[in-house]
Amino acid sequence: MRILIVGGGIGGVAAARTLLDAGHEVTVLERSPELRTLGGAITLWHAGTTILDDLGVDLSGAGGRLTSVEARTASGRPVMTMDLRRLDATFGSHALVIPRATLLRALADGLPDEVFQFNARFTGLEELADGIRVHTEDGGVHDADLLIGADGVGSAVRAAVFGPEPKPLTGVASWQGLIPTPVDLGGTALMMMGAKGYLGLSPAGDGLAQWFCDTPWPAPDGDPLAMLAERYGDWAPPVPELFAALSHVDVRAYPHHRRRIPRFWGRGRTILLGDSAHAMPPSLALGANQALEDVWVLRRALDASPATALREYSVRRRGRASFAAAVATRSMAVRGPQAFFQREAMMRGAGTLPSGVFERALIGMKRRISNRLGDVAVRHPGPAAITVPPTE
Repeated sequence: MRILIVGGGIGGVAAARTLLDAGHEVTVLERSPELRTLGGAITLWHAGTTILDDLGVDLSGAGGRLTSVEARTASGRPVMTMDLRRLDATFGSHALVIPRATLLRALADGLPDEVFQFNARFTGLEELADGIRVHTEDGGVHDADLLIGADGVGSAVRAAVFGPEPKPLTGVASWQGLIPTPVDLGGTALMMMGAKGYLGLSPAGDGLAQWFCDTPWPAPDGDPLAMLAERYGDWAPPVPELFAALSHVDVRAYPHHRRRIPRFWGRGRTILLGDSAHAMPPSLALGANQALEDVWVLRRALDASPATALREYSVRRRGRASFAAAVATRSMAVRGPQAFFQREAMMRGAGTLPSGVFERALIGMKRRISNRLGDVAVRHPGPAAITVPPTE
């Protein structure tokens, strides 16, 4: 089958890799002149690293392997510590923090150069009697049997399928980046929380650390680093060490979006993947992992029956992605009633619970949001069927 993928991000390149392996003819249309390797690091949870192993992606020696997650209050009081080695044993994989550029290059490694067409900005599509036609800004015309829209939260493919939709902001932004690690974290992802919000620091390998902190959005005018230091600078160590290590070039805001998750993730010969289908806040690092889940399920839906791939893919993914989006949206607050429960006094009780309670809860949550780790076949009739020729 001839497959076009719009978007050369993590989801798009992962899809290209697995669909090429399945014997399809794949072309990735990317609007930039090369793969976009900007950005900080990504946390790959156990399902994510399992799927990448399924795809044959070699990440040996890359990133920082996580052995624990530790939560503290703004004053440094321990709230909980989760030993991730229990999850490693349960799922047969591990969690990893890896620079986005490293992951994207590993996904693209070994793919033929002709798979990628750069400077190819999607501008529209046409449904043909026996296929689909895509137009790009450079005047290109591309025909295929199937189109996959993996072009992110502002997806032009989604707009072409469903029409213009709001791209709502949640009122929160994450400021984040990669810096030389200011303290020895070992294998621990540290998260600190208080009434003002959340702040995190994780090892990303090669002496680097991924940092983030959340603020209301839009941010006030002025120096963003000074704004962040005023909001979080009086928190307990290692927060002062973090701000001492930051410079203005390290500080970039990523506003949170959450989009409506449609019942069926496409129409006709077009299928949506990743943020184009289920954009969610980056809280708990679920977004990229959910895109990899999409890739894993879509490959199997196409293998099973191209004629019903859209329905099967949507049915199997929608519930898990919707739950992940809800968790990501509600997991942290920078103001309002939820932030009240992040105050020091309100969080003391959590510190008395056995660590096993948190580990079991995390295992349950991972199974609920992951098809790869916890899929149960769910089949029911639906109106959306994609009519494409069988795989040759």
